[in-house]
Amino acid sequence: MKISQEDVILIKNLYLSKQYGARRQLSELPDKGWKLGSIDSLLNRSHKTGTIVPQPDSGRPRLSRSSEGPCAQSGGQAKKASISSLDFA
Repeated sequence: MKISQEDVILIKNLYLSKQYGARRQLSELPDKGWKLGSIDSLLNRSHKTGTIVPQPDSGRPRLSRSSEGPCAQSGGQAKKASISSLDFA
């Protein structure tokens, strides 16, 4: 089950204000359906970065192109057909 943004704020506030760890939060709020590892990873991220929000541009890049990629044969640009260049006859 994915942890919602409200739950993330609740987890961080319980940790900062009452010093509740991951196990204590699970025992206090059993109806939420959280996993121990999920809470633990959020709290560890809070320790390392000071925030629970993911850092921008962290992780694998979405797209990387090289000269040997799939667009290399057409010069790196895909050709688009315009309506005026189509032959309807």
